[in-house]
Amino acid sequence: MSRPGRDDAPDRLYTLTQGRTRSAPGTPFDLLTLVVAECDPVPGMQSEHAAILRLTGRPTAVAEVAAELRLPVTITKILLCDLLAEGRVSARHPRRAELGGRPDPHILEQVLVGLRNL
Repeated sequence: MSRPGRDDAPDRLYTLTQGRTRSAPGTPFDLLTLVVAECDPVPGMQSEHAAILRLTGRPTAVAEVAAELRLPVTITKILLCDLLAEGRVSARHPRRAELGGRPDPHILEQVLVGLRNL
C-alpha cells in the first residue's frame, strides 16, 4: 500500500525544498498554527506554493495543509517558511482558552457528552 508523501521519490521531496531538510530555526509553525494567504498565486510560482495559497484562503492549520498536499509535515513547514519570508502568508496560533491556557472544564464536559451520544 502506498502512503502519500512518505513513499514519494526522495529526490522529488529534495527538489521541492531545494535540499533543505528542516525549516529555519525560530519559525512559527507547528501542527496547529493557522496559516492565511495574503495574496493569490502568481504565474511561474512553484506548484506546491500555489496550492498552499489556494488552500489557505481562510485560516487553515499546518496539519490540514500537509494532509491536503499529501506531503510530510516537515516538507510542508519548509514550503510555508518560504511563503512567510516572501510575505505571501501570515501565521498565528489559535487563541488559547482563558484560565491560563487551560481549556474550560465546562466545554470539555460538553465535548465528552457529545462523544458519548455518538
